[in-house]
Amino acid sequence: MKANDTTDALTGTVKGPGERPHEFLFITADNRRARIGEFVYYTARDGADERRIIGNITERRLVRNLPDTFLSDPETPPAVVSSLIGLDGEGCELYEITVETVGYFHSGLGDFVNPRIPPQPGDPVFLASSQTLSDCLSPRHAGETGSAHVGSLLTREAGEVPVVLSIKDVVSTHLAILASTGAGKSYTAGVLVEELMMPYNRAAVLVVDPHGEYDTLRSIEDDPRFHSERDGYRPEVKIFTHERVHVRFSSLTEADIKYLLPEGTSDKMLHFLSQAFRQLTATRQNELWGYHDLRDEVKAQKYEGDSRGESSNASSIEGLLWRLDSRFDKPNSIFSDSEHIPLADLFRPGRCTVLQLSDIEQNEQQVVVATLLRRVNKARMMSVRGEAVPGSDNELRYPVFTLLEEAHRFAPAGQTVVSTNVLKQILSEGRKFGVGIGLITQRPGKLDQDVLSQCMTQVIMRIVNPIDQDTVAKSVEGAGRQLLQELPALTKGQAVISGVGVNTPVMCRVRERITKHGGETFDAPSEWARWHTKEEREHREQDSAILASPKPTKKVEKIRGFQI
Repeated sequence: MKANDTTDALTGTVKGPGERPHEFLFITADNRRARIGEFVYYTARDGADERRIIGNITERRLVRNLPDTFLSDPETPPAVVSSLIGLDGEGCELYEITVETVGYFHSGLGDFVNPRIPPQPGDPVFLASSQTLSDCLSPRHAGETGSAHVGSLLTREAGEVPVVLSIKDVVSTHLAILASTGAGKSYTAGVLVEELMMPYNRAAVLVVDPHGEYDTLRSIEDDPRFHSERDGYRPEVKIFTHERVHVRFSSLTEADIKYLLPEGTSDKMLHFLSQAFRQLTATRQNELWGYHDLRDEVKAQKYEGDSRGESSNASSIEGLLWRLDSRFDKPNSIFSDSEHIPLADLFRPGRCTVLQLSDIEQNEQQVVVATLLRRVNKARMMSVRGEAVPGSDNELRYPVFTLLEEAHRFAPAGQTVVSTNVLKQILSEGRKFGVGIGLITQRPGKLDQDVLSQCMTQVIMRIVNPIDQDTVAKSVEGAGRQLLQELPALTKGQAVISGVGVNTPVMCRVRERITKHGGETFDAPSEWARWHTKEEREHREQDSAILASPKPTKKVEKIRGFQI
């Protein structure tokens, strides 16, 4: 089928029902076009109307082939042998194709409707044209407000049938991008961010980036493809490196503080911490307070015992103070008495903010994310209800979307971390308040299943680990069973997209990014070889001379791509 073909091609004949109620079988000799993931249709009368009932090919089986003796000699093509005895070699193979019925597309609803009318044996089956599929597979058209053009249908030529997500549904009901390492999940996330920053979306996006892969998005600011001449729109990309990440101490919960304490903190110590925290929050409700205020409350509980033989709690208090100091009273701590990143700096329509956490400990990363999401959720709730004070940190007047890379860090399966419960709350309630979450992970088996199951749009790329495959099959409701069996065979940049963001599950070829991808794998042999070149040796000698100088004239941070 040629690009932009508008003709529906006859491809086979209905054989009968399949194993399941919504399946049917048809017979075809067309091996090239009857591929898994392809779309076909049959016609049926629904009352006074004739409907095109579209279905997705999920299985194929060879039911007639040339005899094995025709295939035994690799030097002689089977078609030559068959023609000598009067057989048409190209028509000898017959395939039984299993189709899962989707339904007819209702233009008024903008979605598929399954009338439950099965085809009759002998009915013709047509391969849906690219124009037909372009009109019905995606809920939006590329370039429309609320659209995200992420790629094209994998079974057709690149760009022939665009796959376009509905941003409204993705943001309101959340997103999961799942893939093995190197399959292209971060690349796909970059494509989605590009679409969100386009003039037809102008989204408020935050990317939590534990690896420093998303700073290449900065080129969006100067790329005219993201600008609007009509009203002067130019998107912003703001990068917060780890030095600029601060968490106001008074925004921590009691659970956050306990979570950050080292192992071995006794129940008695935690009791004294609880007493101090509750006393402080009760007396300083509308005031800022810091770590040393909490420390003073803890210390105030210390006593040495008296003449009546009361035992001392001094050792427990001293042990608790030591643990608190080791975590919170240290130079360059991310925890501050008064400083934090205002929500207005993190979220603004037309701005993508990248929060780089690469040099922050993992448990502190979890607390940063938990604190931030709590603040966002509270601000959106208060703003929607009209309770937010104008200009305060609790005012956030527009919906927001947060992408979490390495999501299994923030909601690990079988573990209790402070960020998990916050994510669960937002994933279940965020739709009402305009707080969208996107989860990106290479290990879906290590992600909390309650969290994963609440992401109603899924982009699933190559997954080879059996545990991860099983997790996806159990947690993802939108994708068909047979499509999920295709996951190990997908190559880089190919995905199964399912859920509310599309009208029906599709196999997609992700489009090329406009911005540079920041997560490329290093070519180690090339880097090693480059180290021995004459040019690199000369650079090393020059830099060694600069470093040996008593008064260096410049700070050397990077030498031709090699960190020093």
